[in-house]
Amino acid sequence: MLKESQILDEKNKILRKISNKVSFPLDKETKDLINDMIEYLRLSQDEEYAEKNNIRAGMGLAFPQLGILKRIFVISYKNDDGTFEEHTVINPDIISNSEEKIYVEEGEGCLSVNRAVEGIVPRYARVTVEYDDLNGNRTSIRVREEMAVAFQHEIDHLNGILFVDKIDNTNKDNMRAI
Repeated sequence: MLKESQILDEKNKILRKISNKVSFPLDKETKDLINDMIEYLRLSQDEEYAEKNNIRAGMGLAFPQLGILKRIFVISYKNDDGTFEEHTVINPDIISNSEEKIYVEEGEGCLSVNRAVEGIVPRYARVTVEYDDLNGNRTSIRVREEMAVAFQHEIDHLNGILFVDKIDNTNKDNMRAI
């Protein structure tokens, strides 16, 4: 299983590099790591488990955060009913976005940023993302609100960008808090 100590800290220069496009078929090691990442994110959202094991909750994780420069990220979002909405996204491209901008009211967080960060990150309220699935089939998804923020945050990781680079408190009045 993935350990929190495997997640790179923001000081690591690998996080500032652009990741490489992934070719198919995926090897067993890559598939296993994807499954480990999803399991880690699920467990991190279990308050009892997270407290017992001293790990922070996360809903997304990108390969660069583990020191692997591949254009892959996973999202595991715990719904109010306890079920999970999960996505494995490979070679993503944002193909359209809303004009409306939003921000996470309590501020964005990141498993690679181990400090409190003040400020808001403007994000599109809705994005359509084209990506490859686990079998290399090109598909697309339209995501909104929290999921749109998560997709944009993880795509930034693939491009060597951290959320702290995008903090902008100047146009808060033109955006909606979520």
